[in-house]
Amino acid sequence: MKINFNRREPVYVQVVRHFKQQIAMNMLEPGQEIPSRRELAGELKINPNTVQRAYKEMEEQGLIYTERNLPSKITRNEQVLQVVREELIMDAVDQFVTTVQSVQVPLDEIVTIIKEKYEQTNADKGEEDHD
Repeated sequence: MKINFNRREPVYVQVVRHFKQQIAMNMLEPGQEIPSRRELAGELKINPNTVQRAYKEMEEQGLIYTERNLPSKITRNEQVLQVVREELIMDAVDQFVTTVQSVQVPLDEIVTIIKEKYEQTNADKGEEDHD
């Protein structure tokens, strides 16, 4: 696991976001075991207390669960998984809208550009799949 940490946010928040992104992209499957707190701290070269805080936050949000002394696992709760996906989409849209508004691009122009780019990306992806 690789995370490029920034200095703007607490590290545990960035760890939680990384897990959410991995879940949304299906890199982490429902029910999949995740590294122990100590393993992840060693892998990311961060304080184990930071990982503990991230795991506690994810447990409170329902993203992971831990049964007794077994490894923590990604939730199987479809509602929680859908909320994670929607949250990431809204974060991306918020950042995009803020950036585009600062450049003062009209909405209809933005919609056209997005549609063209989205269709081109899908077409490019289709070509890669056939190679």
